[in-house]
Amino acid sequence: KFNFPSLPHLSRPFFKNPNPRIFPRKINILFLASASGTVVASSIKELGSKKDDEFGDLKSWMHRNGLPRCKVVLNESTSHDEKHMPVHYVAASEDLRAGDVAFSVPNSLVVTLERVLGNETVAELLTTNKLSELACLALYLMYEKKQGKKSFWYPYIRELDRQRGRGQLAVESPLLWSEEELAYLTGSPTKAEVLERAEGIKREYNELDTVWFMAGSLFQQYPYDIPTEAFPFEIFKQAFVAVQSCVVHLQKVPLAQRFALVPLGPPLLAYRSNCKAMLSAVNGAVELVVDRACKAGEPIVVWCGPQPNSKLLINYGFVDDDNSYDRLVVEAALNTEDPQYQDKRLVVQRNGKLSVQVFHVYAGKEKEAVSDMLPYLRLGYVSDPSEMQSVLSSQGPVCPVSPCMERAVLDQLADYFNRRLAGYLTTLNEDESLLSDPNLNPRRRVATELVRLEKKILHACLQATTELIDELPDHTVSPCPAPYALLLK
Repeated sequence: KFNFPSLPHLSRPFFKNPNPRIFPRKINILFLASASGTVVASSIKELGSKKDDEFGDLKSWMHRNGLPRCKVVLNESTSHDEKHMPVHYVAASEDLRAGDVAFSVPNSLVVTLERVLGNETVAELLTTNKLSELACLALYLMYEKKQGKKSFWYPYIRELDRQRGRGQLAVESPLLWSEEELAYLTGSPTKAEVLERAEGIKREYNELDTVWFMAGSLFQQYPYDIPTEAFPFEIFKQAFVAVQSCVVHLQKVPLAQRFALVPLGPPLLAYRSNCKAMLSAVNGAVELVVDRACKAGEPIVVWCGPQPNSKLLINYGFVDDDNSYDRLVVEAALNTEDPQYQDKRLVVQRNGKLSVQVFHVYAGKEKEAVSDMLPYLRLGYVSDPSEMQSVLSSQGPVCPVSPCMERAVLDQLADYFNRRLAGYLTTLNEDESLLSDPNLNPRRRVATELVRLEKKILHACLQATTELIDELPDHTVSPCPAPYALLLK
């Protein structure tokens, strides 16, 4: 088990503290556990002994510190992993109608960079100097964790410990999975995204001492070592990922307030792609107006933004079957060895494309995506200089299209989709079989849900391509040679 030291202390809440600029020093993981699922050593004992708990639950603590009457309660849901404590979630305490204010959390109970650093200028300097808001917030909460029950934020941090970055239907982000578990994502571009994000967190960790040196006056009360000497990288990564799963992106506020940690916010709220309710900054508070009727006891849901399932999995540990924003990326690039590369580059620029063009293939709109790619791909099959001049002088993305050329283009596209499908470890049928197993490991389940939805998009693209091939007048023509066909990945 990890045994984490305690965090420095804000003796009073920010809104009462005469010096809200204090920003502590030595770090320690705040919420999440190791990849093996071990909780912070003290958490189970602390969370399990309500009898000795003078703070009460999170909501009671918030009411004592300024939360006005609201229309929500904290309910409990069984964890996916029986080794972990049940998670809490925010539910309606009474029947709600669309447009009702579910709760309004005063700014005194919201953690932002401006509040942490006490200075908007310093906050902006930090976040434009290699450090993200998430890294700074994680650092701050880890310091607060060191204070234990002395910290004003102890009840909130304790709740985050319990949640471990998990929402009602989520597991931990794949950023905390083992190599064996990441193998579940083989074939998916999400695996590379996870590895890239992990490298980014490492870079942030290496820059943590920037906070120390740029905002040194904020640390005078706290005689601790500089961050990277006080805390190992793995501990910081766990804290970063936990903050990532909880942070709210507020609109129409100063930059130093745009990323906020809101008690009663995620992961206690359920994210949905088909919801429009959002946490909003209103008159010195962060409030939630529900977008639909909700019966007493039902969970409160909010919009997670226009994110594909790959981002939902990395950020929050879940996948949404009903996600109209789900998409895959197809990258096409002009062949730089093509003698007519510069002419083709002019053509694509004239039509609003780039020499390396990213096409977004949205779930349910695969036919449109394939049609959008074809004019671009046809350029790879134009080799005759006179044909190229014709293309340059034409209006729009026009290429001389013969059945031979079109078949070659469509064959290239079909081969590309088949290769991507072959890169996965399982077939669609095997995914369905895995998901029917009620005892499937939670991380394996969410990974399988993701790759299954990706394969559905790829299969739909392949079907759209095959249908176009079937519409060609002559299926017997030999594909045209294309020594400089566009590159697909």
